[in-house]
Order: sequence, then C-alpha cells, then structure tokens
Amino acid sequence: MASDQDVTYPPVDVLKPVAENIWIVDSGPQQAMGLSLPVRMTVIRLASGDVWLHSPTRFNAELRREIEILGPIRHIVAPNVAHWTHLKDWQSRCPAAVTSAAPGLRERAQVKAAGLRLDRDLTDAPPDSWGDEIDQTIIPGGAGFHEVAFLHRPTRTLILTDLIQNLEPHKLSLGTRLFAKLTGVQAPDGKAPAYLRLVIRMRRHDAREAVSRLVAWAPDRVIFSHGRWLERDGTEQMRRAFRWLLG
Repeated sequence: MASDQDVTYPPVDVLKPVAENIWIVDSGPQQAMGLSLPVRMTVIRLASGDVWLHSPTRFNAELRREIEILGPIRHIVAPNVAHWTHLKDWQSRCPAAVTSAAPGLRERAQVKAAGLRLDRDLTDAPPDSWGDEIDQTIIPGGAGFHEVAFLHRPTRTLILTDLIQNLEPHKLSLGTRLFAKLTGVQAPDGKAPAYLRLVIRMRRHDAREAVSRLVAWAPDRVIFSHGRWLERDGTEQMRRAFRWLLG
C-alpha cells in the first residue's frame, strides 16, 4: 500500500526551482472523494518583487518564511471552483495579499459557509498587477465549471490546475490507481479526467477556442496540480493531452 511519501513528490512543503523566478511546492496527499492525490502549488516572483501564489497547498509557517525571503506575498490565486480549501489559512497569515478567484467560486455554498474572502473575480484579461508578465484565459464548462490558465511569459511556463492530471500508478493506492486508469489520467498519457471532459464538452465551442489559445502560447513546460508535470516539449504535450477537445 502506498505511503504518504510514496503518493507525493518529496521533499514536501518546500520551494523547488523550476526556472528563473518560478518555483513549485509539492504537498499532500490531498484526500478527496476517497482518493489520495499529490497536490502542487506554483510560486512566481514578479518583477516588482511581489510574490504570486497559485492554488495554495496546506499552510506551513516555515514554508511561508521561505517564500517571504523571495519577496512579500501579495497575490493568492484560486484558479478553479475546486482549489480553494487552503486559501483561508494563507489569507490569515498574509493579510496584505489580494485573493483572486475563478468565476463562480464565490457562489458556491461551501465557500459561503466557510466565510472565505474573495477580493476579485478573474477574467480573460490579467490585472495590471501581473499583466506585464503573466497572461491568462478562462476555460469554461457546464455546471458552473471554470478554470483559469496562466502563462508566465518570461519562462514560457503554462500553469494549469485540473485540466491535465498525470498520475503515476506506482505512487498510488489501489483505489486511486483504479480512478486514474478509469478516468484516463494515468501517466504517461495524462489529460483531464473523464468527468471533467464531460463537463467541458457542455461548452465545447468556447472551451476549444480557449484551449487553442493555450497551445498558441507555445509553452516550453506545463505545471499542474496533480501528478508528474511536463518539464519539456510543452506545446506538443498540450496537443496530445487535449486531442479529446481539439481533434
């Protein structure tokens, strides 16, 4: 049976450099619907010196201190309607940070019940505070689904959340391994899980246009929240992962 360290990508809850001014933090495992999943945050230091956190993982005081060596944490991003559970802990420890959320997140009953503060909703146009360095676009779906994708232009790094999952079977418990196989997110052929593909197809035309923009950005690498991320050949890997939508 896979242990917590087997599921995740140790060392956990520490900064790991990806390219100039961009890092990842591997954490977890995250428990969701009986599954045990590796989970990942992306950290960017902007030219201003401010730090941008994408899909924060569990709060850790030592990790916050490590990040703040890079610069003050000014931006916290909730990129889709599922990745928000750790935001409140980071908000309380980083009171100067502005929290930006995917469309529709503030309407979720769980978010309202949690009393989560969301300062602004994201659109296809990046805010002035990071627009000189980071592009963004929204991939829509049915049932209120939206995910905001980001491109860090200086390093050609695409940052997704759940639109690609790439779970390595040898790192998973039996139940999660079956989930990965049945939903089509088993490495090395990761893509959006079957249930998410179904939701996105409900707005197929708009979603295809948005994903076509991601491919046109020609990323060198692709980071996402669950599983082994794509360290090279990002554009070609995107075409493969989104064959189900782009054809």
